[in-house]
Amino acid sequence: MDLKEVQQLFPSEDGDKLQQATFLNYIEKLIMTIDSYKDPNKSTLGPIQEKSSDFYKEIIETAHTPNNGLDMEQVVNELTKLAKGHPYHTRNFVTNVLPMASIPGIIGILTTTLLNGNNLWDVYGPAAAETEVKVISMMSKLVGYDHTKSWGYTTWGGQGAVFSGLRLAIAKQFPKAKEEGIPNNLYCFASETAHYSLLKSIEATGIGSNHLIRVKAGKDHSMDMNDLQAKLEEVIHKGGIPIYIVATTGTTDSFGIDDIKSIKAITAEMEKKHKLKPIHIHADSALGGFYCLFREYDFKQNPLQFEDEVLEGLSKINRRMQHLYLADSLCFDFQKLGQTPYLTSLFLIKNGEDFSLLDLEEFETPYVGNRGYGSYHTGYTLECSRMGSSIAIYAALLAFGVTGYQKILANYVRVNLAFRKKLTARIPNISITNNENIGPITTFRLYKDAVQWELEQNGNLTREQIQQTNELNYQLFEILGEHREDVFFGDTKKQCLVDAVNTDERVPIYAAKFFSISPYTEIDHLDHMVQAIENSIPKVGSDIIEVSI
Repeated sequence: MDLKEVQQLFPSEDGDKLQQATFLNYIEKLIMTIDSYKDPNKSTLGPIQEKSSDFYKEIIETAHTPNNGLDMEQVVNELTKLAKGHPYHTRNFVTNVLPMASIPGIIGILTTTLLNGNNLWDVYGPAAAETEVKVISMMSKLVGYDHTKSWGYTTWGGQGAVFSGLRLAIAKQFPKAKEEGIPNNLYCFASETAHYSLLKSIEATGIGSNHLIRVKAGKDHSMDMNDLQAKLEEVIHKGGIPIYIVATTGTTDSFGIDDIKSIKAITAEMEKKHKLKPIHIHADSALGGFYCLFREYDFKQNPLQFEDEVLEGLSKINRRMQHLYLADSLCFDFQKLGQTPYLTSLFLIKNGEDFSLLDLEEFETPYVGNRGYGSYHTGYTLECSRMGSSIAIYAALLAFGVTGYQKILANYVRVNLAFRKKLTARIPNISITNNENIGPITTFRLYKDAVQWELEQNGNLTREQIQQTNELNYQLFEILGEHREDVFFGDTKKQCLVDAVNTDERVPIYAAKFFSISPYTEIDHLDHMVQAIENSIPKVGSDIIEVSI
């Protein structure tokens, strides 16, 4: 392969029509081949590819880099093979928050890829810098932040936002921590149902996992305010310093929404009583934060004519989501309910000046920080090189608009309400275990005979009784999983924790999960899904599989 041949592996530098046509042909072939695998009644692109226990070992042994590069037609063929059996977000894909990437999101990512700028600096990535500033302003206004003071950046998922919020929380209380290290008496707080990203962040910052205080969750799967207050007092009494509270606004399994307004009131009281510096509140709104788009919706006039039951559900969500602006920082994972490709997450903070606490000195960034041109240098991010994912976010916001997002978010509520009714009507020994929460998620739990969910929630059963039902549901997970090509349900081994009569330890609850994430899932498709569950139950044998809790 001579240099001219190598050059053909790149987009042209001059808009050459032949090179352009060749490039578009590869893209067309990729899309058309993947489309040929689609079946709206399945949840995978063709049959699931069975993988033996030695599958990855065989790959390791056989994979090699060719001495001479393959023809691009062969490369595209190899890529299309990867799509066979891949999960796909059809109407029957209801497993978790894994969305179908929208056309505007895909076009945005393609634009990002073609420009291939580094979002670190506007000289290297002017398009990404411009769109990042735009989406910061757009989302700040939607959530209720003062857009003239707020700031943010795109990052690596909700984990990146939680971690960045913690960095800020430390820096705000201990500005010298970057140079001197952190004190050994810092504490963070989150619900026992919160995402594990805070645990990873606490370990990474050196605070230590023992300094993560888990707050009990109530029957609506949100943080118990009395327990939060008691645990804050306990930590302070022992000489600890509370610096960070993560309020989950839309838990991954149950769509529990922590009460930010009450959390803010409690922290204000603690700060005044104990003469503390402000405790940083981060709203982990990666999933549920998109419902803030109803903050200014006229629920009385109901301009989009939502059904009464759907409107009531949206109003219930809005009563807590409307207080997102009280958080010091928050995030939006557009690759979740924003319907854009991975990875497109936005981290926002209420007071943009706080980023100066994390910024590097110019002499520390000689490649960019001490140059005399370019005014957008993100030295305060943990990443150095940054993908311009704001372009995809920007494209989606422009294409969907507020009302477009409201319609799809409302459909998630509509479908879940209908699913719950159909499921419990057809299968009386199944209980909805997040009945007080409405949104895109329904969790359900199978019982051998009569439903015992209320007894479990109230702490009236033994650990062994709860475990027996967990084992029953583990079997159901396995059976549903074997047929995920038909309907791809989700599951969790820790939807929540409950008390038991014979132990002081909180016991996890296993539940299956219906997560409406496809724009194509409608009420008409639910009978098939309920039938799939009903067909699986007789296969749950009497020999209970041993699982540890």
